[in-house]
Amino acid sequence: MVLTLDENQLKLVLEKLDSVRLELLRLRAMLLAEEELSEKEKGELEEALEESKKGSGKNLETLAKELGGHLF
Repeated sequence: MVLTLDENQLKLVLEKLDSVRLELLRLRAMLLAEEELSEKEKGELEEALEESKKGSGKNLETLAKELGGHLF
């Protein structure tokens, strides 16, 4: 099965994945509220929150290269 997405559709999927990732981090933080986070976990959580606030992420070319694919 082959699925083809244009640039706008891929951008929407990536944005949704980022929001899901952020929500998972928030839920994890709530579940671990009684437990102390490691320094690495604290850093990852802060980094994810900052990325979300800035709206930053990877561009399509970088993502395609990391996934071993090509754009269009």
